[in-house]
Amino acid sequence: MATGGKRRSLLASAIESLGTPAPAATPEVEVEERSEDSTPSDDSETAATHPSFLARRAQSLGEVSRVVKRPTIKLKPSECSIWPGNARNYDDLSYDRCESLINSIKEEGRNREAAVVRRTSEGPLQYELLVGTRRHWCVSWLHANNHSEVEFIARIETLDDEGAFRLADLENREREDVTDLERARNYLHAVEAYYGGVRLRMADRLAIPQTTLYSFIRLGELSDEVIAAFPDTASVKAAHANKLAPHWKVEVGRERINAEAIAIAAEQAERRSNGEKTIDASKVCDRLIAAAKDKKTRAKDAAEKAPPPLFSSGGDLLGHVMADTAKKGMTITINPTELLTVDEILAALRPAIEAAKFAKKP
Repeated sequence: MATGGKRRSLLASAIESLGTPAPAATPEVEVEERSEDSTPSDDSETAATHPSFLARRAQSLGEVSRVVKRPTIKLKPSECSIWPGNARNYDDLSYDRCESLINSIKEEGRNREAAVVRRTSEGPLQYELLVGTRRHWCVSWLHANNHSEVEFIARIETLDDEGAFRLADLENREREDVTDLERARNYLHAVEAYYGGVRLRMADRLAIPQTTLYSFIRLGELSDEVIAAFPDTASVKAAHANKLAPHWKVEVGRERINAEAIAIAAEQAERRSNGEKTIDASKVCDRLIAAAKDKKTRAKDAAEKAPPPLFSSGGDLLGHVMADTAKKGMTITINPTELLTVDEILAALRPAIEAAKFAKKP
């Protein structure tokens, strides 16, 4: 049995264990429940070690129960607009990324695993694609390349945006070709759009660990400059964001990381133009962290924040003005680097005291 079919069977079993019957209907087009564009998942192993995992996921994602045996219809790709709430970026799809799926669909004459759409009265087209972006892109490509006979198979669901997001996320998290960055930006949008900014609620609704959600949101919060420093968007991982997080949350750290990212992106562009290998993602991450912790930059910052020095009339260091406020007064440390007389010290202090903020009170 193919991986996708195995995953569907496990989900169906979980749904049955919850006592949630799937709607009975005779499909207009019979579609074998096997995924040609899915990647191996560890759901079977997880179910063995944690028997309630699939049941809890199916319960939290009630929409799944309605897509296991839903009737299918034939649509033209041109009849569907793409729902922007899906994680996958349609514009990033290409023949190279979809070649194996294109060949599979062409051989079968249709997509084996049905896409999921919903009817919409407000959109530009009658249907809106919720799940199956790659399948839609592949059939569209085949139609544009002399294979108009290929069918696009879909199920119609009635879902609000939050339900559509959860269903699409369940599908996408099983597929390795959905990048961490796509998922991260999708989560960053969803937590505000559907969950009022409450991350705990979102993690509960998606049935994923809070730490997993927070890692992806950290990645989604990274700037475009940082993302551009990496070899490509697929190479940027949530693990990189976790390593950068302690420095990114501090303003000066963000500034340093962004500055270094711009420099790295320029290097990457030059390497590409010269046909050289780009700097790999782990080294990019290391350089960004090093920039945030740069000792020279920190020394410069420390020097700028250092207390103002006091000098004698002869130019010798006398001490520092540690504090100078109108409310709490002035604090001075006196520690001459050279042997000075009391008169010389008092002469040096006089202008500092006259300029003190407490001395300027109205």
